[in-house]
Amino acid sequence: MSPSHQEAAGPSRPPLLPLFAHPVQAGFPSPAEDRMEAGIDLQAYLVTDPPATFLVRVAGDSMRDAGILEKDLLVVDKGLPPRHGDIVVAVVDGLFTVKRLHLKHGRCSLQAENPDYPPIVPAEGQELQIWGVVTACVRKFR
Repeated sequence: MSPSHQEAAGPSRPPLLPLFAHPVQAGFPSPAEDRMEAGIDLQAYLVTDPPATFLVRVAGDSMRDAGILEKDLLVVDKGLPPRHGDIVVAVVDGLFTVKRLHLKHGRCSLQAENPDYPPIVPAEGQELQIWGVVTACVRKFR
């Protein structure tokens, strides 16, 4: 297929993955039922605003107690307004970090989800920019 023909046809969509119709118990096992729901498009499920969304890989363990681990992929939406309690990707003095946003009395701080890391409280004149809100975390086990 020539490049111009591909453009006319539009972008190809990834195949839908089958979705089991019933949740899987994380506690005591229950008898499996042999029913499948309609397929699920993982990109459509994870990304609500594709032009404003990017992925970032996690380095470090400062967010481990939020379930975000080394090498996880974070889905980040730059279009969402950050709110108190959101997990965000931020830039502090030119360095990227992922932390929980705390807003109190007009001031913001970035809180780790690991007690070994202190909060980041920007000093007067220190650059802090929120790049986006983390909307999902993707982890591979194998």
